[in-house]
Amino acid sequence: MRTSETKSRFRGGKPYLKKTDCHIHATLRQRLRAISLLQTEHSISKLCRVLRVNRSTFYQYNQKKPSARFLENQEIRKVILQIYTETSYRLGAAKIQVLLQREHSIPISVGRVYCLMKSMDLPKMATVKSKFRYHKPTVSLTFPNLIQQQFETSQPNKVWTSDISYVPVKTGFVYLCVILDLFSRKVIAWNVRKEMTAGLVCDTLEKAVSRRNPKNSIIFHSDRGSQ
Repeated sequence: MRTSETKSRFRGGKPYLKKTDCHIHATLRQRLRAISLLQTEHSISKLCRVLRVNRSTFYQYNQKKPSARFLENQEIRKVILQIYTETSYRLGAAKIQVLLQREHSIPISVGRVYCLMKSMDLPKMATVKSKFRYHKPTVSLTFPNLIQQQFETSQPNKVWTSDISYVPVKTGFVYLCVILDLFSRKVIAWNVRKEMTAGLVCDTLEKAVSRRNPKNSIIFHSDRGSQ
């Protein structure tokens, strides 16, 4: 007959640790992690005996430094959380991936961003897929990229950036045009329309000029959309 101490370590005839939801048939990494979590409550020798792990293996695991990938993911998670909160919790993995590359120079795939957001328990962006027809622009204008991905500036009213996003509403969605000053990263002007037209951008730009009244010429940077 097993003693009471031994019974507390068994469930269904198998050694089991309740607090960590771990047993001897778990992977070695799971058992090592369980020992790390419980070493303040039980002796390491007892935990290693119950989970059938060599103490030398545990000591080697416990002194192991985090991998470069793990540390990189930790830093990216911080940036993702910053972007997610600054945008009022409305961006999904695809949009955040664009901002990570464009604003923070972090080369990363959408899939990796999605996995990191999932590990952080961030809810997925609920999107409304709209039905629309693409109209090829009749006039194609190409302008040089003056800022060359250098999204830092030394003074206000030197570089403005613009982007258009769609915002889901009860009746479908609307288009939001926003203009930022790269110096302060603050919104200078914004406008909402039911249709994505050049007038949306022009009206927003006029509003920004009216509010800031810049004295010198300004670089106006956009993603070269059809508007």
